[in-house]
Amino acid sequence: MAPSQPQSSVLVTGAAGFIGSRIVESCNERGIPVISVDKLAFFGTRSEHQGVQFCQTVDFESLFPWLEAEKPHISSIVHMGACTDTFELNEAYLKKVNLDFSQQLWNYATEKQIPMVYASSAATYGEGELGYDDDEGLIPRLKPLNPYGESKRLFDLWVLEQEKKKLTPPNWAGFKFFNVYGFGERHKGRMASVVLHAFDQIRKDGKVKLFRSHNPKFEDGYQCRDFISVSDVVNVLEFAIERPIRRGIYNLGTGKARPFVDLVHAVFKTLGQESHIEYIDTPAALRERYQYFTEAKMDRLKQAGYSENFLSLEAGVEEYVRRLL
Repeated sequence: MAPSQPQSSVLVTGAAGFIGSRIVESCNERGIPVISVDKLAFFGTRSEHQGVQFCQTVDFESLFPWLEAEKPHISSIVHMGACTDTFELNEAYLKKVNLDFSQQLWNYATEKQIPMVYASSAATYGEGELGYDDDEGLIPRLKPLNPYGESKRLFDLWVLEQEKKKLTPPNWAGFKFFNVYGFGERHKGRMASVVLHAFDQIRKDGKVKLFRSHNPKFEDGYQCRDFISVSDVVNVLEFAIERPIRRGIYNLGTGKARPFVDLVHAVFKTLGQESHIEYIDTPAALRERYQYFTEAKMDRLKQAGYSENFLSLEAGVEEYVRRLL
């Protein structure tokens, strides 16, 4: 009798992070083995990891020597690992973590012919001068407002150049995440979503502080974002791998911009409290890099076959806050 083949695993980078840990949790629920890649110190030290099984962990610094030595059976790669701090100004560090590492992983997926999905970002759109259309022909003209967004844009461009050379995984997709919120982001600190900050402020002070608008086109609190639940993000990434999506860089939002006041009201409502909002000045250093409106154009993902409805902001916030409680 021929020896049985070992079961293939999904390799998830950023597995101890916000979206990565939710992907691992989903794989746990479906009985899919995972190779979890991140800084080893991050595993098991975060409250949101309770109940998540990280059976095989690998430090991201030693990933490629480990892959060479172990030669694991990998069915797909979900690349979420990155520095996501929009305040990070060290371009050399961002190049190493967000660009060079991603290129190495892409080359590995190409050599081994492993399907791959990866996280791009809506930060690539900058102020939205060209809109929020995921037409790949627009990527060279986009002007991100910070080095983080530029690092993501540069990888998107590099991927498209690799495709011209026919150097790609068998199936691949990049996703420009808009404003993702949901359980598992507390470790992000100041970069966590306004949902978590609002939850903490209400529990502590009974009120929420929001940035005042410094743009005459927007009233205070009516700066708009395309907020998407991490539950929907995980569903799309699983769809992209399993259907699969053949190739492309896609927006990932709900397609509907909502003001911050709506989000905050939803948190107050779930907590059973009257809304109390206080407006404070946006820090001067942030104002020139501040996006007042983002809204994903979602036509291409629908054309690729994704037909599920996204959670409304109210439903997503309620789901998140109840899990926090």
